[in-house]
Amino acid sequence: MTLAPEAPIPASSLIGTAPPSPAGPIDAAEAARYPVPPMVELPRVLQTLRFNQRQIDFVFGGRRRLGETFRFAGIVDGDPVITSHPDHVQSLFTAKPEQAPSLTGESPLRPIVGPNSVLTAIGPRHMRQRKLLLPSFHGEAIAKYMEMIADAADREIDKWPVGETIALAPRMQAITLDVIMSGIFGIEGKPERGTPEHALRRAVRGLVEASTWKTAQLAELMNIGRDEPVGITKYALGFLDRPTYQVIAERRQASDLEERRDILSLLLQARTEEGEALSDQELRDELLTLVLAGHETTANSLSWTWERLVRTPDAHDRLRDAVRGGDDAESAKVVEQTIQEAMRSRPVIPIIGRRVKLPWRLGDYAVPADTPVTMSILLLHHREDVYPDPFAFRPERWEGNKPGTYTWIPFGGGIRRCLGAALAMAEMRVVLETMARRLDITYETPEPERAVHRNVTMIPSGGATVRIVSKRA
Repeated sequence: MTLAPEAPIPASSLIGTAPPSPAGPIDAAEAARYPVPPMVELPRVLQTLRFNQRQIDFVFGGRRRLGETFRFAGIVDGDPVITSHPDHVQSLFTAKPEQAPSLTGESPLRPIVGPNSVLTAIGPRHMRQRKLLLPSFHGEAIAKYMEMIADAADREIDKWPVGETIALAPRMQAITLDVIMSGIFGIEGKPERGTPEHALRRAVRGLVEASTWKTAQLAELMNIGRDEPVGITKYALGFLDRPTYQVIAERRQASDLEERRDILSLLLQARTEEGEALSDQELRDELLTLVLAGHETTANSLSWTWERLVRTPDAHDRLRDAVRGGDDAESAKVVEQTIQEAMRSRPVIPIIGRRVKLPWRLGDYAVPADTPVTMSILLLHHREDVYPDPFAFRPERWEGNKPGTYTWIPFGGGIRRCLGAALAMAEMRVVLETMARRLDITYETPEPERAVHRNVTMIPSGGATVRIVSKRA
């Protein structure tokens, strides 16, 4: 699956505005005046497989045949709607939590990270977890990580062989895993063999690697809609849970717990408004979410960025010249624009959703209460009326433009916006700048890498395979 133009491309690459499309909660009488969105006409089993395994083809094909709002038959109850209009996105992001709760509680992640995670919880529980975690991902906490990120990037780059072909994805994961393990568990560098920390690190890397196997993709389908994992997923999580609970138990006994600033130590000391501490199960769910979501998504965003850069010489030259030109302000601007464009053109999370609890208008259509409404980030980010020349990689399109709240949503939005967005952006800025400054990189094959779907993420099929031409100290 590759992203290719659907229609003739205009010359302009400025950011535009979509025509208005009213959206939001309505009463049943008004909903009856509008038809429901059109349905993809394929057998349910075939739709489910195509959506999970070939989502790019599925959603772009649906938009081409049925328009920007349509329904499909999947495993999620209620025949989900897919939309890609900014006004529809705004109506869902700004809705009250009880009007449109997140669909993450019904996603394939629920049996993996558990029901207590800030990712899968909804309603008051989600807000409680979010308040506990928010201070760890802003301001001083982010500034503290910056030097650590730079050191991790330099250490990793030092190992890369010049003149040889490498896949960037696992190497990006090595950098981001160092940062996330330090920030979450307070584990600096590589832990000693035989320790729970070492076992935890190995289990995380093993689980991420195994998640690309075909058997893992079948296991994902088996676990959709379940509260507890089954089959191979349950077996694999056992290798991760054991060291996780050991690390938690050891940290509870730490004599310097109050002086430690890592997230695990802070969560162990945290109390809810009712004065309750988090249980081991709650800690496990939260920590596992932060580890898996916090390092893999950032790593794959960096991988996609380089997959695009090496195949877009103008953008690559622009970044390299800015970073090596000695003008810090220009360098920072071009790095930021490059990241924004990479996350627009290759969003690692391609779709998010809400389950509307009231009848909901979506432009010319309306859906009844209890309908799952999903927002295709892929389709939204490739709207020609918002992003002319949408299939081209053009970081300069962001010159004088800021990402729109409802048109650039790689981190989601509203009260469900990714907690780690600031940390992820900081990591990408530092790593991208370091690589552009130290390395000359080219592609191994000129053809774009296909997108492979892994759980809820979209990753490059070859792991962003490149060749290191030269390396600077």
